[in-house]
Amino acid sequence: MSVRIGISGWRYAGWRGRFYSNGLRQADELAYAAQRFSTIEINGTFYSLQRPELFAAWADAVPEDFVFALKGSRFITHMLKLNRVATPLANFFAQGVLRLGRKLGPILWQLPPTFRFQPEKLAAFFDLLPRDTEAAAALARRHDGRLKARAFLKAAAPRKIRHALEVRHESFAVPEFVGLLKAHDIALVVSDMPDLPALFDVTSDFVYCRLHGSTVLYTSGYRADELSVWAKRLQSWAAGGEVKEATRLSASHPRRRSRDVFVYFDNDAKVRAPFDALSLIERLERSTSPPARRPTPRGHIRAPDGPSRTGPSAPR
Repeated sequence: MSVRIGISGWRYAGWRGRFYSNGLRQADELAYAAQRFSTIEINGTFYSLQRPELFAAWADAVPEDFVFALKGSRFITHMLKLNRVATPLANFFAQGVLRLGRKLGPILWQLPPTFRFQPEKLAAFFDLLPRDTEAAAALARRHDGRLKARAFLKAAAPRKIRHALEVRHESFAVPEFVGLLKAHDIALVVSDMPDLPALFDVTSDFVYCRLHGSTVLYTSGYRADELSVWAKRLQSWAAGGEVKEATRLSASHPRRRSRDVFVYFDNDAKVRAPFDALSLIERLERSTSPPARRPTPRGHIRAPDGPSRTGPSAPR
């Protein structure tokens, strides 16, 4: 089984001198974080298209067994709302995604809070998604002129591409939605948000979790007892089972001998995310092998402030 615990993004000014050591160069922050976590979400791809050389630099900055999750473009999900997205999707994969090589992990597609459950539109979108790197390269070749001079269209070797969907509207809390994800092999993101009940259905061969804050979105931390509950959930998923006491909308997904699990802390506003992630890793390390992360390098890390009652509201 594989449990990877990390953070959503790594470049935050407020983390400097708190999580990142004083004097650490901004250019070295990714490498620093990658020595503590085995996975990180790339958030920049949500906001705009990147360049192939940037993906290559990210891949070079992390260890060989590191895995990035990649956040899908908000132009596709939030602006176009999944309408007429064939060319934007080609642009997304042409921007340099395949330069990550073996370090390319799941791709996260986050729908806006106003997006209601529309099965036909979702099914059409799922049918467009490439399921391996060769299909991604073929799709990328259909990019438009905006990437003419900087597209990267090569797949070094055939590798599976996984997709996960995060929803934020109550209309998705129906069995039909879960069945649609299972039929298309899309993971339902277990999204822990203060104002929206999390759904725990397993719909693919892996589980993707995003922890946005225990009581205040993007801001509050997780208590020790809350992290212990999450550690037990991760163990159950990784062992091929499901979380029985949580909200599920459908029958159990076929049990597996093991399952990959990806967890990302997004409560970054008060520098809670990296410390909560490290705390959760420590809980798993007491009962699992191999460890969920690498040994922490030497260096002083100052603890974060206590939880705040306010925070930003932009999509994460």
